[in-house]
Amino acid sequence: MNFFRGDAHKIYIHLKKNRNAIRQSKYLKELHEVREFYESLESDVLQLIYYRLVKEQNGSGMIPIFVSSIPFLFLIFSQQLQKILLQEGSRNWLIFVVFYIVGITAALIFHFRERAWASSHVEMIKDILEERKTCSSKKLQH
Repeated sequence: MNFFRGDAHKIYIHLKKNRNAIRQSKYLKELHEVREFYESLESDVLQLIYYRLVKEQNGSGMIPIFVSSIPFLFLIFSQQLQKILLQEGSRNWLIFVVFYIVGITAALIFHFRERAWASSHVEMIKDILEERKTCSSKKLQH
């Protein structure tokens, strides 16, 4: 039943199996490159990027609006849709339902993956800024 445990567990299992090559893991390599890039930027620029990514992370985005507004459009045009989809002997309704469910599912998967990446970037930037703040306060104390 590993299927229901999600990507985090899958990554854990992969890293555990390849303990000697963790640094070369495809799961960590890209994140390392992103972190190195952010570390190369000045703190004020990084702070601006952080603000923008928080906006992206917390914004509702177009996909949830799409998912919630389409049924209302169907309701508005329900009489016309019934004529087209429910014609005698027609399987238009089946085609419509399959495309609708696949489209909504793909859009939601895309949306949540996008939010997950935004969260990763926000956390990386937050960590880098905190590390810099800690290092600069330690230098001032000495």
